[in-house]
Amino acid sequence: MKNSTLSFFDEMQLNLAGGENKASVREIYAAYNVWLKGVPHHQLDSKRQEAELLFRRVGITFNVYGDNDGAERLIPFDVVPRILAAKEWSLLSAGAIQRVRALNMFLHDIYHSQEIIQAGIVPASILANSQYRPEMFGVDVPNQIYAHIAGIDLVRTSESQFYVLEDNLRTPSGVSYMLEDRKMMMRLFPELFRRYSIAPVDHYPQVLLKNLRAVAQTGVAEPTVVVLTPGAYNSAYFEHAFLAQQMGVELVEGPDLFVRNNAVYMRTTQGPQKVDVIYRRVDDDYLDPLVFNADSMLGVPGLLSVYRNGGVTLANAVGTGVADDKATYIHVPAMIKFYLDETPLLENVPTYELSKADDLAYTLAHLAELVVKEVQGSGGYGMLVGPAASKQELADFKLRIIANPANYIAQPTLALSTCPTLVEQGIAPRHVDLRPFVLSGETVTLVPGALCRVAMKEGSLVVNSSQGGGTKDTWVLQESLAETREPSAIVEPNIEEVAVC
Repeated sequence: MKNSTLSFFDEMQLNLAGGENKASVREIYAAYNVWLKGVPHHQLDSKRQEAELLFRRVGITFNVYGDNDGAERLIPFDVVPRILAAKEWSLLSAGAIQRVRALNMFLHDIYHSQEIIQAGIVPASILANSQYRPEMFGVDVPNQIYAHIAGIDLVRTSESQFYVLEDNLRTPSGVSYMLEDRKMMMRLFPELFRRYSIAPVDHYPQVLLKNLRAVAQTGVAEPTVVVLTPGAYNSAYFEHAFLAQQMGVELVEGPDLFVRNNAVYMRTTQGPQKVDVIYRRVDDDYLDPLVFNADSMLGVPGLLSVYRNGGVTLANAVGTGVADDKATYIHVPAMIKFYLDETPLLENVPTYELSKADDLAYTLAHLAELVVKEVQGSGGYGMLVGPAASKQELADFKLRIIANPANYIAQPTLALSTCPTLVEQGIAPRHVDLRPFVLSGETVTLVPGALCRVAMKEGSLVVNSSQGGGTKDTWVLQESLAETREPSAIVEPNIEEVAVC
C-alpha cells in the first residue's frame, strides 16, 4: 500500500529509517495484511456496495441540517477495519472512564456547592455559559450522575500518544453505527472473525438498559424506561429507534407523554403508564415549553418540575452541556486532579483561550497554522482549519474572532493518524478519530469498541459525517493474533466467501 502521508502516523504501516521504501506492517495488522493482499480491489468494492445497499434498506441514513434538497444520506462505510491491541484499549478505556467520573463530579459540584470555582480552578464566568441551567441548582439526581451516556472523542498522533479532542455529554450520537458496522463486517467477512479474537460490542444495549434502570428513583422495583426522540425528521432518528428496539423499550415523542401528580405518564392503548427513566435525545431548550422554549412542540409541559421533584430521571441530565463546552474542556485535566486526586491518563490537545489577550494575539498572528472552533459548536460547523483555508476564508474568520473572541478556542493542527481505507483508487491512508461511549449508572464502564470516523477525502482532517466523513468498524483484539498463530497460518481468502452474495 502506497503511503503518501509519511508525516502522519500510519496505524498499519510502521515507517522505518531510510525513506519511503523502508516500511513494515505493524504487528497488530500483520495477519490482516496477509489476508488483504489476496483480495482484489473490485471484490472489496463489491462488498462495499453490498453494505451500502443493506444500510439503505435498513434505513441507516441521516439528514444534514441546512441542506437545501433535504435528502437523507448514507454515511460512507469503509470495509477495512481499524484494529487496536488490548493494551491500547486498556489505556483508552481507563482514561475515558476517569474523565467521565471527573466530569460527573464537576456537574454535581457546579449545581451545588461550586467548590471548584471557589478554589479558583474553574472561572466563575462558566456560570454565564448558555448551557449552564440555573434551574438545576440544588437539584439532587440519582447517584449524582448527570452524564449517563458520554462520547469521548479521541485522536492519535503516534504509536503511544492519544489526545482527547472533545467531550460529548448532552445527547452524544453515533453508537448505532458502532453496532451496525460490526454486524455488517460479520456478515461480509465471517472468515475474519474466525481468525481474529475480536472483543464483542453487541451487548451495548443491554449494558445501557441496565444502567438506565439503575438510576431510577429509589423504591422503583421494575422501572419503565423510554427513549424520547424529537421525531423522524431528526438527523439521528434511526439511532433513536434502533436503541429503543434493541433495549426492548418504547420510542416516544413529546405528545406521547404527559405530567400528572408529580409523575410522567406514557399514553398507551391500555391506558396511562408511569415512566421512571427517560433516555432523552431532545436538547434542553426543547424539553419543557413551560420553562425553556415556549414554542417547542418536542417536549413535555411540566417535565422539568417533575424532574426537579424527583418524579422521573432524565438521561442525560438537564444542564450537562456546560461540561462539554469547549471552553470547559480546557479545565478537565485540572478537574481530574481536583476531584479524583489522580494524574490524567489521557491528555488534552493544547488549547488557546481566545478570551485571553495573549492567546488571542497569538492565534490571530498564526491563524493559518491553527484549527479554530466555536466553544459551543459541533458537527464540524463553525470551525476553521487554517492550513486548508483560503486567504479570503482566513480574513473572514479573523473578523468573526475579533468580533467575539470568547466564542472561540484555537488548537494546533494535529497530525491525526491514518488507517488503510478503501477508496476509488484502491487502499489508501485516510485520517481517523475514535469515539468510545462511556456508560454511567450501576457502574462506569464501556464496551470494547467505538465509533471510528474517517475523513474519506484525501488530505482532509475533518471526519464529521455532515462534512463528508465516513465510518469503519473498530476491532479491539482480546489477544494478539501473532502470539497464537503465525501470519502464514492465515489462509488466503476464499473467493466464494469474498464475492457478493
